[in-house]
Amino acid sequence: MDLNLATLYEVIADAVGDEAALIHGDRILSWSEIDDRAARLAAAISAAGLGPSSKVAQYLYNCPEYLESCYAGLKVRGVPVNVNYRYLKDELRYLLDNSEAEALFFHGSLAERVAEVRDQLPGLKLLVQVDDGAPLLDGAVLYDDVLAAHQPMARIERSDDDIVMLYTGGTTGMPKGVMYRCGDVYGATLFAIAALAGTSRPQTPEELAELARTLRPKGLSPVHLPAGPLMHGAAIASSIAALLAAGTVVTLTSRHFDADELWKAVQDRRVTRISIVGDPFGRPMADALEEAASAGKPYDVSSLRELDSTGTMFSEPVKERILAHADIKIVDNLASSEAPGMGSTEVTRGSSGQTAKFKLGPFAAVFTEDHRRVEAGSGEVGLLAVSGVVPLGYYKDPEKSARTFPTIEGRRWSVPGDFATVEADGTIALLGRGSVCINTAGEKVFPEEVEEVVKEAPAVEDCLVVGVPDEKYGEAVTAVVSLRAGASAGEDDLRAFVHGRLAGYKCPRRFVIVDAVRRAPNGKADYPWAREVSLRRFSVAHAVEDH
Repeated sequence: MDLNLATLYEVIADAVGDEAALIHGDRILSWSEIDDRAARLAAAISAAGLGPSSKVAQYLYNCPEYLESCYAGLKVRGVPVNVNYRYLKDELRYLLDNSEAEALFFHGSLAERVAEVRDQLPGLKLLVQVDDGAPLLDGAVLYDDVLAAHQPMARIERSDDDIVMLYTGGTTGMPKGVMYRCGDVYGATLFAIAALAGTSRPQTPEELAELARTLRPKGLSPVHLPAGPLMHGAAIASSIAALLAAGTVVTLTSRHFDADELWKAVQDRRVTRISIVGDPFGRPMADALEEAASAGKPYDVSSLRELDSTGTMFSEPVKERILAHADIKIVDNLASSEAPGMGSTEVTRGSSGQTAKFKLGPFAAVFTEDHRRVEAGSGEVGLLAVSGVVPLGYYKDPEKSARTFPTIEGRRWSVPGDFATVEADGTIALLGRGSVCINTAGEKVFPEEVEEVVKEAPAVEDCLVVGVPDEKYGEAVTAVVSLRAGASAGEDDLRAFVHGRLAGYKCPRRFVIVDAVRRAPNGKADYPWAREVSLRRFSVAHAVEDH
């Protein structure tokens, strides 16, 4: 069956063409408009010599052009490639070279970086610049000019086996392209789509089109706001799912997260669902709700039904602050680019939960490193794994693919490296990613567990925990901390707060207080930066002591 994402979007566009598909500030584009625009882009991509399996890269901030150009790439049976807009010369060149990108869509404000690398990328055949006021890069064409210069490409037959690829950097190492079949991406959304209408799962494009006609008049199609950048897996995956449910995707116009802009968009656009990346988004969202309520001008969030979080810790105190102002369901998902559906936890107003404690997903398990299942209540630490929808592998990296996607118990699993224990009640307690695990005096310490406790201190805004080389302990647990506006706390205050809440070997032996904890735009931890800050701080301290 033709369950290619482009084909599915085409039948939805035919079914609900006049309805809004993309909203960005004051710009509203209907399903018919984005289908027409993507078809014109596809004609340009095809004219440049690209076709099946060609890589079409997005080096863009959030905007309608991001999703349109992805759609256009899929129309020619190509592969969209997400590029982090913070990447500079070497990182950008690496990713475009590694992915073998042949077309690049980029914002004009990023053109200087593109100019630095394009001569080293002979495979690039098409450069399309999205106008944001910057001069046109020599050799590039403006996005709007491309639309005007081409007629829509005729629709073609496609395959379930066409690839969707998501580049993920994780917390360490170079970015890796995670490859999924189009049919599997659609399969992963079937349950949610059917649940919206209370019907059986649509198995063909025609059945999906009919469902789209049913969902829209009943107001059941989601109005989805991805708070993070679309170049991050959680934002693009949730947006793909919303569009497959004949929904609308609302993106924010600011290039730095603005919680007040988010809540205004929820209010004005009647958003029903938001996706975020844990506390880095949740905390300012809670602050904005509280400040608006205190000023006697609370936001109208009555349309909102669900807030989903994926990618980093979302603490219970922050959830409770949001629930005090929004009577919604909060779903905290345990997933990664390589492993969707490892686990989740849900809370609503009046219910309770625990940070980093999840119910295993239906296709998930915890295995020891020698592939034995961890028994519930055993206290044994294992690695989270999920079967069901499993990537084909990492692009051009068979060795890493074999390690991350092993065959266990006769079937393929995704094992991205997250350690956890299985509690007696069957829930899992997430410990953290093994690649950032700290070895102190022979004991393993997982940063996320310590960060959770430190961030509960009243004065703390954010925290990352790393290991710093230490002659006595091997590595000393070190917390890099930023404080809330107007708050004050010293190392002794923070040490006293943590003491008694964690086993002694887990308590940070050192604290580094900084103006702001640095994270990626998607909210994920920047552990290399935290380690560098710690090393620099303590190497200076030692130099002073030695002098």
